[in-house]
Amino acid sequence: MSNEGDEGQLLEAWLTNHRINMRILEGLDVEALACTLSTRGGRDVARQFAHIHDVRRYQLENRRARDLAEPLRKFASKGGPRASPTGGELVSAHEASTEAVGTFLLQAHRGEENRRPFRKGLFTTLSYLIAHESHHRGSILLTLKQCGHGLDRATASGIWDWDRM
Repeated sequence: MSNEGDEGQLLEAWLTNHRINMRILEGLDVEALACTLSTRGGRDVARQFAHIHDVRRYQLENRRARDLAEPLRKFASKGGPRASPTGGELVSAHEASTEAVGTFLLQAHRGEENRRPFRKGLFTTLSYLIAHESHHRGSILLTLKQCGHGLDRATASGIWDWDRM
């Protein structure tokens, strides 16, 4: 398999993950975004999506490709105000961080300077990012279901149809 084919598959895996996030996020109304199962001030659905974006930014900023993180929005952290972002803010942030991480993945694959994947390699880096986001998607889906805002049937089954995603 050629390097170019590897790059395409690497990027497609990342973009598939993104499309799954967007399929869920774009179907949520204000009430669904505010759902939480926490009784102690934990993240609502909107802040879970914000956390996904912030971890992408953190990985780029502190470890992998600082210049790609600079233009990305940073949502409020635990120590600061914890207002929940809107769906539109989340979609915009996710679009931007998806592009930045995708650029990083391709540049790291090409061996460009100042692009540092995990020591175990680029595919481990990609796996970490997707595993982290999948964990939060599971939490989001459980929260939505428990709060009476489960996904519609088409979305719930569609996020598993990766040939079409």
